[in-house]
Amino acid sequence: MNTTIPYTNLITGTMDVISQSLTIPVLIILSIMFIITVVMLGMVISEYTSRKKVSVETISKLIYDINNAISIYELETIVTNSELPKSQKDVLNNIIQSHTLSETSREALARRLVETEEEKTENTLRKTDIITKIGPTLGLMGTLIPMGPGLAALGAGDITTLAQSLTVAFDTTIVGIGSGALAYVLSKVRRGWYEHYLSDLDALTDALLDKMGRL
Repeated sequence: MNTTIPYTNLITGTMDVISQSLTIPVLIILSIMFIITVVMLGMVISEYTSRKKVSVETISKLIYDINNAISIYELETIVTNSELPKSQKDVLNNIIQSHTLSETSREALARRLVETEEEKTENTLRKTDIITKIGPTLGLMGTLIPMGPGLAALGAGDITTLAQSLTVAFDTTIVGIGSGALAYVLSKVRRGWYEHYLSDLDALTDALLDKMGRL
């Protein structure tokens, strides 16, 4: 005895309409993500060629120079003439210019400036992090959605429609996984740079605040 679940045809038909209606949006989003990933790759290459590589020895020497400074003016000179990236110099010079503030206020300002740099790095990484997470998912969706019509075409003996469905399925899988993998690599590379950048900035900020508290 066959038992038919009420409204089965209605439910399955509705789900089929929903899934098929997602085909174009998924393809568009995958295409956009792939373009963004390629653009980000170019930006990472450009950033690599232009970024200043500051060694541990340079940071160590700079901390010693800060500690040996005898005036606010000398601190400004040390920071300005250093080999640090401009963004780090700007943060440190802003802290130096706050020498008229109380120690508590100066530390609060320094903390906020460093947090702003952290927010900038997180904003830069957010795009590739998102693509890393949803790229493979959308690729899987793009694989499964055309499989329905493809299997139906197979049952009807329509090889042409089946071939078209399989082509779309394979293409979306490749684009989704490829975009996610490339975005993951870009995020890892950039995150390593930014962690080093923020670590240097934290060390220099602490040294600067300590010295300014003793001037």
